[in-house]
Amino acid sequence: MTLEHKKNIFVELGKFLSQFSEAENTKCQSVLFNDLYFDQFIDLIQLSPSHNGWYTNENVYFSIQTWAEALSEDNLNQWLEAYDFIGVESKTVGLVLAGNIPLVGFHDFISVLLSGHKVVVKTSSNDQHLLPFLAKYIISVEPKFGGYITFAEGKLENFDAVIATGSNNTARYFEYYFKDKPSIIRKTRNSVAVLNGNESEKQMIALGEDVFRYFGLGCRNVSKIFVPRDYNFDAFFGGMYPYHQVMKFEKYINNYDYNKAVFLMSNFNLLDNEFLIIKEDSSYSSPISSVFYEYYDNLDDVKNKLQQDQEQIQCIVSNDLIENSVPFGQTQKPNLWDYADNVDTINFLIKL
Repeated sequence: MTLEHKKNIFVELGKFLSQFSEAENTKCQSVLFNDLYFDQFIDLIQLSPSHNGWYTNENVYFSIQTWAEALSEDNLNQWLEAYDFIGVESKTVGLVLAGNIPLVGFHDFISVLLSGHKVVVKTSSNDQHLLPFLAKYIISVEPKFGGYITFAEGKLENFDAVIATGSNNTARYFEYYFKDKPSIIRKTRNSVAVLNGNESEKQMIALGEDVFRYFGLGCRNVSKIFVPRDYNFDAFFGGMYPYHQVMKFEKYINNYDYNKAVFLMSNFNLLDNEFLIIKEDSSYSSPISSVFYEYYDNLDDVKNKLQQDQEQIQCIVSNDLIENSVPFGQTQKPNLWDYADNVDTINFLIKL
C-alpha cells in the first residue's frame, strides 16, 4: 500500500466518525460500510459507560468528534509531508495502551500503520472496545490492513519495537521488560496554565474545558495554575462555575468528597466552590476534583521552572505568556503533529 492510499483510508475513517455527535447521529449515505457499522457504533457508544465508569457518552462523543476533525485530507498531508517514508522496512510494533480517556492510544495506532509497520496492540482493561471496533472498520475499507493489525489477548509478544504508556511506576517496569527493544516509554505528565489576571471571562470559561474535560484524567488536562502574587481567584472560579454539572456524576463527586476530607484533615489551606478544590502546592499532579496553584513574582521565574520541569509537563496553556503555549480551551484538541511528551513518533518509527 502506498502512503497516499493509506492516508485515503484514514480520511474515510474520519468521514465515518464525523457522523456521530452528542447532539445527533446523522447517517450519511456516501460513507463506506455504513449499513454494517453505523448502528453498531451507536450501540457501542451507548454501552461505553458500562465498560468504563469514567467514559460518559458526552466524553466518548467528544473524543470521536476530535478525531473526525483531525482525520481530514489537509491535516494528514500537513502532518506527513515532513517525513521521508521511502525505504522503510516493515516491522512489528507493540503498543501498550493506557485507558484513562477514550481512544487515548489512537495516535500511536495510526502512526504505526501510516509508517508502514504492523501493529500488535495490548489494550488497557479500561478501554477494550472502541479501538478494536475502529480497526474492524479500517480493515473493511482496506482488507490488506487485516495482516497489519493484531490485538494481543494476553502477553505482548513477537514485536520488534514498542510504544508503552503508563504511570511513573509502570514505566520502570516497561523500561526493564522492554530494555532490549527500541522503545518509547511514556510516563506520568500533567498540563499547566500560566495566568496574569488579564484573561477575559471567555478565556477563563475555556480554561474550565481544559480542567474538566474527561474529568481531568488526561495528561493534557490542566492540573495546576501559576498565578501572580496578588491574583484574585474570583475570576478563576467564575470560569469554573459553568462546569458545575460534574457534581451530578457520582464517581467525580465521590473523589471530591474524599480529597476534600483528606486535605482538611491535613490542615491545608484550601479554596473551594463545592465541586472543585484548589490548593497551593509546588507539585503538578493534583487529584481528581482539585487543581494546584503556585504564586509567582516574576514571569521569567515561571519560564525557568517550566523549562527545568519539562519532562513532567505535557502542555502549557496561556494567553501567549509562554512560548508555544496552547490557547485556552484547546488542550484536548491536539493537532496530529502535536506529539505526546514532545517525542516525534513518526521519526522513531521510520528509523526502526
